[in-house]
Amino acid sequence: MRPEGFSLCYITDRKKLLPGELPLRIREAVEAEVPLVQIREKDMDTRELLALVGRAVNWARGRATRIVVNDRLDVALAAGAQGVHLGGESAPPALVRARLPKSGLMGVSCHSLGEARLAEEAGADYILLAPIFTPFSKVTSRPPLGLGGLRKICSEINTPILALGGISPERIRACREAGAAGVAAISLFQECPSLKECVAEIHGLWG
Repeated sequence: MRPEGFSLCYITDRKKLLPGELPLRIREAVEAEVPLVQIREKDMDTRELLALVGRAVNWARGRATRIVVNDRLDVALAAGAQGVHLGGESAPPALVRARLPKSGLMGVSCHSLGEARLAEEAGADYILLAPIFTPFSKVTSRPPLGLGGLRKICSEINTPILALGGISPERIRACREAGAAGVAAISLFQECPSLKECVAEIHGLWG
């Protein structure tokens, strides 16, 4: 399944929110029709994560938003999420692809052209390419790929690529012009006063 129109991906991080705020943000993202919400709560208790994903799936039912779970294929399948997102420490993408339903989404985080090629060969539906710019949300030793790196990788990969790392409204058009199918972010969606207004602004900049 190849997703179309993947202009936005909200990646969650409850530790940068007030206690209990994450479900409200996810629901707000669904109501704002953010195409993809990646629930990325790596250290959350399994029962708590399953409950959170289940609520998100219910909110998104019949809406434009699709819910994917970071790393936890078991939770994604149990909660009826649309797919799973894999990082560097996750199970091999080819193995996960084989266990997903045919309609299931599989995203893969990549940091280079070589990694992107491997993800594409394994059947990734989309790739989160990072960092394009210096991230706002975390410290990383990886040097930013920059727009030049983004442009080169997009030109050689057919799988939709979402630019991640240091994404601000002012940088969105440049990412699109470099070939990105969309952008993904944590801070962009969690630090705005109104997620609905933020999404409307992004759509205007995305053109």
